[in-house]
Amino acid sequence: MSWVLLSVCSALVLGVYDLLKKLAVRNNAVPPVLFFGALTGMLVWCALRVITPWLPPAWQAGLAIDPLTWREHAFLLGKGVLVSASWIFGYFALKHLPITIAGPVRSSAPLWTILFAVCFLGEKPTFIQWLGFCMILAAFYAFSLLGRAEGIRFYRDKWVGCLVAATLLGAMSAVYDKLLLQELGLRVATLQFWFAVYLVVVMLPFLLLWRFSLKESDRGKFVWRWMIPAVGIGLLVTDALYFAAIASEGALISVISPIRRTSAMVGFLGGVFILGERRQVGWKAAALLLMIAGVVVLNWKR
Repeated sequence: MSWVLLSVCSALVLGVYDLLKKLAVRNNAVPPVLFFGALTGMLVWCALRVITPWLPPAWQAGLAIDPLTWREHAFLLGKGVLVSASWIFGYFALKHLPITIAGPVRSSAPLWTILFAVCFLGEKPTFIQWLGFCMILAAFYAFSLLGRAEGIRFYRDKWVGCLVAATLLGAMSAVYDKLLLQELGLRVATLQFWFAVYLVVVMLPFLLLWRFSLKESDRGKFVWRWMIPAVGIGLLVTDALYFAAIASEGALISVISPIRRTSAMVGFLGGVFILGERRQVGWKAAALLLMIAGVVVLNWKR
């Protein structure tokens, strides 16, 4: 399977994953949702490790976990910290903002991923890719105007600030993934397994801080929902496809990341038809289509 097709499949699963996140954190405490979602992913990986000897040889090879040096463990712990920070900002933003705005705005991550890839990895997007870059930027500005009509001041709202922070950290994580897979040479299964472990390690202090350092009135109520473990499983599937795409020969992170952001279409439709977020839906759809068009241009004759 080509790295472009892997990226498209990852985008579809990522859209469902984003919708599940919104359903999980709606009127719910964020830290336990984050932790139990991450814990689910780790437990699934541990279960796979147990049953691996009984799987077909091809599956065993795909799920093999290589031994790592302390240096490599440190890099993977760094990924856990980076992604945890992105999630904390992103989940709080998603809880307080409509997914029909939050999802597409997160799709502006390619703007920053391209800049990071150009600055730190030496990638050289073509003129047509820079045109796609500008189209995505225009769509981002359109969403800022639409958000203002709903009382969301993009340049003052703290939840928008959290969303932007999550987007920047997510873009940094995408570049970091390429470093881990292509520069350090980690295999996908090794990266996924240890990332799942370190994600729980990093999230645990955050959960304990929420549980024991805040007054009950400040913590917010936590309600268990089936979407919480589903979030963890969805992450495993979309990441497996994503990491496989990045690890493919000739893959460009500045193209893979924009393709994945087409996941906003799934979240947008879920926000409209499941969550009932139908204010300015026509204008939002137009801005989203402009952003998706920018993604297509970014991938045009790369």
